[in-house]
Formats: sequence, structure tokens, C-alpha cells
Amino acid sequence: MLTSFKRVLKFAVIDFYRNNLRAIAAVFVLVITIFLAIGLFFLHGMSSFIIQQVQNKIDITAYFKADTAESDILSAKDKIAKEDPDIKNIEYVSKDQALALFTQKHQDNPVFTNALNEVGENPFLPSLNITTNGDASQYQQIATILQEPQYSPLIDRVDFSQKKDTIDKVFSITSGVSSFGLVLAIIFMIIAVLVVFNTVKLAVDSAKEEISTMRIVGASSWFVRAPFVIQGAIFGCISFIICFVITALAAYFLTSSVAVVMSGFSLWNYFLSNIWMIMLIQLASGIGLGVVSSFIVVQRYLKV
Repeated sequence: MLTSFKRVLKFAVIDFYRNNLRAIAAVFVLVITIFLAIGLFFLHGMSSFIIQQVQNKIDITAYFKADTAESDILSAKDKIAKEDPDIKNIEYVSKDQALALFTQKHQDNPVFTNALNEVGENPFLPSLNITTNGDASQYQQIATILQEPQYSPLIDRVDFSQKKDTIDKVFSITSGVSSFGLVLAIIFMIIAVLVVFNTVKLAVDSAKEEISTMRIVGASSWFVRAPFVIQGAIFGCISFIICFVITALAAYFLTSSVAVVMSGFSLWNYFLSNIWMIMLIQLASGIGLGVVSSFIVVQRYLKV
């Protein structure tokens, strides 16, 4: 068995070097395919980051009555957080904090400054800004909780009704983007698989006479198929090494450029945090496609 394997391995390596142009073409196609797969992976990560950033800016605000004690508001905050596990964050904003934020935001606008001076006192109400982990329905659930008898006497108003349409639209758009990305990824990968399959098929077709001869002289199916499967694995390994090195370099050197467009997103950190998944995707795309394609294509020549 070991002797047969050595012969098969030797035949695969010799054929690989003998038909180097064919090997280069196969490796090139696999490299393109791997880059397509890993590009979709990075695109998914970047789009997920953007979607998360947009969703993080969505919140509903419960404004409490001016005479509500801070201790009562903080107590309500704790109770609300315990009632709904989907709440991501609850931020308490006092009257003074609200005034300071407003003044800082509009410090260059004399109209707002004069309006505050005319009022003569702090017109803002203490509030709780609430964000969730999920979809628009969870904001509706929080708005319902805030209407319960234990909270309604303390609350002046909740701005959910004003934000409801915006929240629905944002989650609808982000859901559509995710679905579109998934469909696009599937289409591209199907095309890539077909291209790889046909490239490997051309490579195996050039050796069809050798395959037929081996079958006629009584070579087993395993002995005939194995060299081409090993070649497919070699194509995949070379493609994986090339792609992994280029991916690492691209992630490192493009980090600053991507950060300019997407503040807070580090391409290099995303690469490092997902390095095992990236390696798995590249190995599966390279070696997996090379081996499977070779196995399938050779099968048609075994029926001699």
C-alpha cells in the first residue's frame, strides 16, 4: 500500500511539473476563486459593522417629569433593564447633562443661545435613552413596558411614536442589505465553482489517453484517480499560501485607508480576530475545490 502511494505521489508531482503551464492556469483560477470567497467574507464583516453602527444610533427616549427624583428614575432604569433582556443599553441623562449637551451642540448658533437666555431656566427634562439588540418589534415592546402603571406616573412622554417610521425603515433596509449580500455571495460562489470545475476538467482532459491506457492494463480506480486528486490538493495548497500572504499584507496596509471611510473599523484587527475562519475559508475554497473537481472529472474516464 505504501509503495503504491509513493508511486501515485511521484506520478502526481512529475505530471505537475511536466505540465507547468496547465498547473499555473489551475492555480490562477483557484487564487481568483479564493479571493472572491474571502472578499465576500470581508465585505460581510464591513457591512455588518456599518449596519451595527446605524442600529446603535437608533434609540427611544423616555422623558420623565421635571419634579421626578433622580433616585426614582434610576430605580425605574434598573427595573426596565430586568424586564426586557433584549435591551442593550440604558443611559440616564439628567436635566443638567441635557442642557450641557444641547449648549455644546449649538454653541455656534446664536438663535438657540438667545432662546435659552429668554427662557431663563433649564427647559430640559431628565430622560432614559434606550437601545436594543434586535429588531424594530423590540422597541415596540419597550414602549409598551414604559406605559405600565408603575412607570406612567413618572414619565412625561416617550418619543417612540415619532421615531417608529424611521426605526421600521432602518431595520427594513439593513435586513434587505443582508439578504442581498447573501444572494450575491451564493451567485458569485456558484460561478466560481463552475469556472474552477471547467479549468480542472481541461487539465484532466489533456491526460485522458493516459487514464484510458492505465485502465486497459488493469490499474485500479484508486490508482488512476489518486494522482489527479493529489494534483488538485497541490493546486489548492499553492493557491492557499499565495492568497493568505496577500490577504494578510492587504489587511495590514489597507487598514488606515479603510479607517478613513469607516471610522472605528480596523481591517487588520478584523483579520486577526477571524484568522482561523479566514484560513478555513481559503483552505476549503482552494484544496476543497481542487480535490473535489479532480475527483469528479476523473470519474468519467474510469468507465473504460
